[in-house]
Amino acid sequence: MTTSDKGRLDAQYGLLTNIAQEAGVSLSTVSKVVHRRRDVGAATRTRVEELLDRHGYVRSWDREAAAPRQIIAVFRDLSGPYTLEVVRGIVEAAGELGIDVITGTTGRRSISQWLEECVALGAAGLVIVISMLAEDDQRRIVEQRLPVVLVDPLSAPSPDIPSIGVTNWSGAREAVQHLLGLGHRRIGMVAGRSHSLAGSARLHGYRAALEEAGIDYDPALVRSTDFDYDEALTATLHILRAQRPPTAVFAASDAQALGVLEAARQHGLRVPDDLAVMSFDDTLVAAMACPPLSAVRQPFEELGREATRVLLQTAEGRPPASPRIELATELVLRTSTSGPRST
Repeated sequence: MTTSDKGRLDAQYGLLTNIAQEAGVSLSTVSKVVHRRRDVGAATRTRVEELLDRHGYVRSWDREAAAPRQIIAVFRDLSGPYTLEVVRGIVEAAGELGIDVITGTTGRRSISQWLEECVALGAAGLVIVISMLAEDDQRRIVEQRLPVVLVDPLSAPSPDIPSIGVTNWSGAREAVQHLLGLGHRRIGMVAGRSHSLAGSARLHGYRAALEEAGIDYDPALVRSTDFDYDEALTATLHILRAQRPPTAVFAASDAQALGVLEAARQHGLRVPDDLAVMSFDDTLVAAMACPPLSAVRQPFEELGREATRVLLQTAEGRPPASPRIELATELVLRTSTSGPRST
């Protein structure tokens, strides 16, 4: 963001604050009027609209065609393959509607600050990807009726805040069923953190597939990490040193699967001859890995399209039929999986 953009946002936020003080109402009430919410009294709406006109406030979507409507997409970071795929999906979906996307991270700016910026900018709303929402932020979103959509939230949000994800449990279950079908009985997992909704669901899908096959869960074959390459590498080396090591490993993300591949190489194992590797995500790196990764594919383009659609619908005062939307996954088979040698 340029210095001039930051200055303009500060000016917009300051203007709305002054209007709230002059009208004798809260900033949230001014925000509701700006976004044309219906839950503001007629007299209050008229007074605030008059002040907005008098001070020359122009909603972003009322500006001339040269300045298209905007949304904000906020991520924990912009470093992993998953994040880049989701960014691409949102940007492409928004571009089809003539909407600009402002992207940012929570590294130096909190969710609360991004909410303030959304109001100051007059943006249509905010898409928040893989983040933990504090109770205060959730309360503000609900009470002020701020248009917010969550993609793969780390914790269960308020039912008043729509969220979008994929069928993590069934996708993981299908992945492990594929490994079982190849003849594997010692299947390890590099799982996500237990506080992550997606990570927890994928671990439960893994355990469900084993239970259905009559195989006992062995905690020595499971390690939980962030969706991170380095942590997965260390975790996999630990799993491979088990007294009875696995013949296959299911990773909860592509970044973790790359760590599994490197751990196998360091351990002197060939993939898939000595160790089958299955992933979850199917980002661009999955097909470029060596060997190419079999993976559970997330529909990233559809995720971006659905997040944009639900956000704009919410901004218009039309909440989605369900607070939680789950998109179907798909199993993509490549050369990182085959049956164990004994088979």
